[in-house]
Amino acid sequence: MPTDASGPASRKSRSSRRVTWPLRSRQQGTPHPKTLENLKANLGQVSTVAVQRLDNSLPWFSQLRPDERSELGLLAQRGIASFVRWYENPQEPVWVLTEIFKQAPTDLTRSITLQNALQVLRIVVDVVEEKVPELAQHNDEVALREAVLRFSREVAFAAADVYARAAENRGSWDARLESLVVDGIMRGDHSDSMRSRVSALGWTDAGDVTVMVGRAPATTGPVGVERIRRAAGRHAAECLVAIQTDRLVLVLGGLRDQTQSLARLAAVFGDGPVVHGPTVGSVFDAKQSADRAQAGLRAASAWPQAPRPTASEDLWPERAINGDPLALRSMVEAVWQPLSASSTGLVDTLTTYLSVGHSLEATARELFVHANTVRYRLRRVSDITGWDPLLPRDAFVLHCAVLAGRLNPGG
Repeated sequence: MPTDASGPASRKSRSSRRVTWPLRSRQQGTPHPKTLENLKANLGQVSTVAVQRLDNSLPWFSQLRPDERSELGLLAQRGIASFVRWYENPQEPVWVLTEIFKQAPTDLTRSITLQNALQVLRIVVDVVEEKVPELAQHNDEVALREAVLRFSREVAFAAADVYARAAENRGSWDARLESLVVDGIMRGDHSDSMRSRVSALGWTDAGDVTVMVGRAPATTGPVGVERIRRAAGRHAAECLVAIQTDRLVLVLGGLRDQTQSLARLAAVFGDGPVVHGPTVGSVFDAKQSADRAQAGLRAASAWPQAPRPTASEDLWPERAINGDPLALRSMVEAVWQPLSASSTGLVDTLTTYLSVGHSLEATARELFVHANTVRYRLRRVSDITGWDPLLPRDAFVLHCAVLAGRLNPGG
């Protein structure tokens, strides 16, 4: 008959999957009482020699702060004491994380690297091994040396587990901090605390900054966010990633090739439009880019043929119709004011060209000029504004800009 999944066997299986690293019981006889007595009697001496060896053998040890050196010394002492306890009672394994690291893993991993921690472990093991001939009695030397090696192996696994957990915790904390920073950027927070948080994330503000927004991908867990961060790191010197409900926000600094990089980064977003704001000089000015990018994303559905990604400036008409005052002001400042300041009749030529159905000949007849003159003036419009009246989409943007300028000439 099949075993009930909720029975004792299942509970035993679940209870065996503990996260901490248990020491395996030794497959050997009980140690000689004299050996145990020697181990306990020389515990302090062995610990002292181990700490002295750390100071003499590891160049980086003397560069640590006093409290950090003390923590490593206590770590070595706890390790030796735990070994003695385990060697005395092989059938009752000592839980290494509890007995040796106790509450120190976070502080320890901030003080030294995993490589340095393993160097400490190696020195402690060497010291204990050197003392084996003095401590072992009645043919216990081989068994004691084997026990030391087995114990050191388990401590090494435990140390790796501790550092992995600490790295995971730091990753979770960094993700929360990163989300707070991006939220602050979107709100235009320039406070000292905001600057401190940006600095804590390692942002150097060494290049121009662009904000990119779009729908979040289907996978938004830590693994998915890390994949996005790696992809962004191939194109930008600095990057902040945040998932805001169903929206993905990228704050990109120092893009290597803006046009190509933004086009490739659009692939990390989910389905739907992707919009990037204009480039700004600093992460603390990124609100300007973010505001325009988000306004563009809200209005992008009105232009189904929009490229992916789309610059927020390319969505001026849709943004303006959607009630974005930034778009209206930008169109007036970038198109209407330069054209109206020209003394060559560019506004009249453009307006006539738009009103007669984009016909050069009809425009020429209306203005009583040659068609080549119309072409020249329209080329001047393109040079001044960056929008080509001969292209249907650009002509639409120019038409909306002219309307905005006549309604509000001052912007």
